[in-house]
Amino acid sequence: MALEMRPDCERCGADLPAEAPGAFICSFECTFCAECADDLDDLCPNCGGELVDRPTRAKRHQDAHPPSKLRYYKG
Repeated sequence: MALEMRPDCERCGADLPAEAPGAFICSFECTFCAECADDLDDLCPNCGGELVDRPTRAKRHQDAHPPSKLRYYKG
C-alpha cells in the first residue's frame, strides 16, 4: 500500500507536491510543510505523534500510484 501523499499542509495550506521534498507526516499521514512542522516542534497536533520527513514520489510513478487530490487545509 502506497502513502496517500496529501497535496497540502493541514495547518497553512501550502502546496506540497508529491515529487518535492519539504513535507512532514505522522504515522496517520497527517501532512505539514517544513515551517509548520518546525513551529509544532515536530509533533502532530492531531494525534501527538512524531512528524518525520515524507519521502518523495517520482513523477514516473504517479500515473500508476497517483497522489491524493483531496486537500486537508481547513483555513
